[in-house]
Amino acid sequence: MPITPTVFAQLTEYLPRYEFQKCVTRYAGDHRARRFSCWDQFLCMAFAQLTYRESLRDIEACLRAVQPKLYHVGIRARIARSTIAYANETRDWRIYADFAQPLIRTARELYVNEALNVDLGNTVYALDATIIDLCLSVFPWARYRRHDAAVKLHTQLDLRGAIPTIVRVTEGKRADVTFLDDLVLEPGAIYIMDRGYVDFERLHRFTAEAAFFVTRTKKGIRFRRRTSRPVDFATGLQSDHTVGLVTAEARRAYPAPLRRVRYVDPTTKKRLGFLTNNFALPALTIAHLYKSRWKVELFFRWIKMHLRIKAFYGTTENAVKTQIWIALSVYVLVAIVKKRLALDVSLYKLLQILSVTLFEKTPISGALFDVGSQFDDTDDGNQLILFDF
Repeated sequence: MPITPTVFAQLTEYLPRYEFQKCVTRYAGDHRARRFSCWDQFLCMAFAQLTYRESLRDIEACLRAVQPKLYHVGIRARIARSTIAYANETRDWRIYADFAQPLIRTARELYVNEALNVDLGNTVYALDATIIDLCLSVFPWARYRRHDAAVKLHTQLDLRGAIPTIVRVTEGKRADVTFLDDLVLEPGAIYIMDRGYVDFERLHRFTAEAAFFVTRTKKGIRFRRRTSRPVDFATGLQSDHTVGLVTAEARRAYPAPLRRVRYVDPTTKKRLGFLTNNFALPALTIAHLYKSRWKVELFFRWIKMHLRIKAFYGTTENAVKTQIWIALSVYVLVAIVKKRLALDVSLYKLLQILSVTLFEKTPISGALFDVGSQFDDTDDGNQLILFDF
């Protein structure tokens, strides 16, 4: 009778080990590493994310308690908090940033047919950034304001499946709009962003490279109306105009025409103005597209609540970025497992169940069946649900 591997070992089977080794070789991650390899480090940090460990001492105590089971998971070294701390501080964080990319590609392929809240064949991305607050006395390299420290997470989220496709971890004071310089634009894709990204020179690159954007207008921007299209006022639409920029400086930055859609939200009665370079979609679709931008804010709130990216196991910049990238890899890994196994459970409940069954020798789907009933009566109404739009 075959022996069922632990739940943790089953999860690691979805990790592309060959791709990981390429990343390690690229940055010489295992150079002079006698016992504790980059793979050991990744698995230890993934364990910490999946089980909500509070500190390096906590990780060490829990893993040593199951030391006989670690070999079959893939962890060959004896666990010591000093070893993990040293690895986090010295091994290039780009190993784990690069390793996240094949996981992201796999997840996007699995979720490519997920429905949007509008009927579109285009790829739709949402852009946003969030601040992760730090203590200035502990993280002096991350000075944000006079008495504060922070790093900023700039993210491009594929709305089909809420998969982060591009992530940049920068100093907290870096302007959100500079993230547009890092993007390789995809022709035909639609990029949704708030008005903090309104920079006409940068936005013109979308038009030049056959991509589309939807954003909010800013106060003080002067437009000249060129043509008008009829709208149905019962839907909340107020106007749909083709406009041009008035000032010479703005016209030099963005010489092409723009489309301005004005809309009143039927629920909040808030008046909104949208700018886009897409003249083909219905005006109401433009409004609904912008409304879907809330998914990237939901993503940020979710990972801050359910992953360890607000409290860190190390204080150096390398340790912080390593932990963030491994946390994102774990998020994408669980999304892959959920889709591959067709698990009918929210991501929140899946993580909760994994956290208490990692070293159980049972199929993952069986663990959900056996343990899931314990969560059935749990009121997770306040939890942020992803992949269940």
